Amino acid sequence: MTIRMTLAAAGMTIATIAPATVSAHVGLEQKQATVGASYKAVFKVPHGCSGSPTQKVIVQIPEGVIGVKPMPKPGWTLTIERGPYEKSYKFYHGSMLSEGVRTVTWTGGPLADEHYDEFILSSFVAGELPADTAIYFPVTQECEKGELKWAEIPASGQDPHDLKAPAPALNLVAHEGGHGSHAHGQAADASEIKVGDLIIEKPWSRTTPPGASVGVGYLKIRNMGGTPDTLLGANAASAERVEVHESSEKDGIARMRKLANGLDLPAKEAVELKPGSFHLMLMGLSEPITSDKKLPIELHFKNAGKVTVEFDVSPIGEAKSGSGHAHHH
Repeated sequence: MTIRMTLAAAGMTIATIAPATVSAHVGLEQKQATVGASYKAVFKVPHGCSGSPTQKVIVQIPEGVIGVKPMPKPGWTLTIERGPYEKSYKFYHGSMLSEGVRTVTWTGGPLADEHYDEFILSSFVAGELPADTAIYFPVTQECEKGELKWAEIPASGQDPHDLKAPAPALNLVAHEGGHGSHAHGQAADASEIKVGDLIIEKPWSRTTPPGASVGVGYLKIRNMGGTPDTLLGANAASAERVEVHESSEKDGIARMRKLANGLDLPAKEAVELKPGSFHLMLMGLSEPITSDKKLPIELHFKNAGKVTVEFDVSPIGEAKSGSGHAHHH
């Protein structure tokens, strides 16, 4: 089945250009993902086809990458092709997915050879996939004159650098204690969530009205170890990006700033993200945050690593201390 957001017709004869004639290939910005967790894929397109502008980017979704939602781009037509998976996979809240997006195509631009751009989609790496392996996203880059197929996959024992046109590779890892709880449907309902030396307490968020583009997340983090840590950032499948912010008020004027270097977590101390202070800011929401389901957010710590926490959601105006679910990576 094909879903077309807008219709675009084009007729041309395309010749294939040897990718060896270019110096850089289409690749992923983040080349590592945790099984049983959300993953934001950013495909970097650094050039055209031997000087010819790019007008179409086609990404094939590998088996086990589910819940795919591509980001629309101004000036580009977005086409989604859906199909069955080889098996059913466990997803959020105990649901099972047996079909989903298999190919994503952006058509438009054109993107000049001397310019750079990114094509983005959010996804979930199924917990059933084995860690310490790699999966591949074959990409076809069609230009006004010619095309490039980034689709080569290394054979067992082959050095990927020997490939002339490698498919973007994603290395899969398990969390420190094993596979993520998403993979087995064992989300623990606990008031305290432990990851490394950190204890995460009371994760909660607020509902958002339809059409809202931003949301918030609050929690308390206790660093029980003797070494400082840092909350570097976060990721959520329902948002284009998640940033760590600080709100403050001075002389009656409210201010908010992004913590570019993350939030410091001193040893043997607790830091609370709460209204009017530190908080997570979810930017570019793809859907409203509602109180009928929890909000999964993957937190990234400098030392403790990554953990996906499910935030309780409270109606606007109600401050609620969440219990939360944890999925360690």
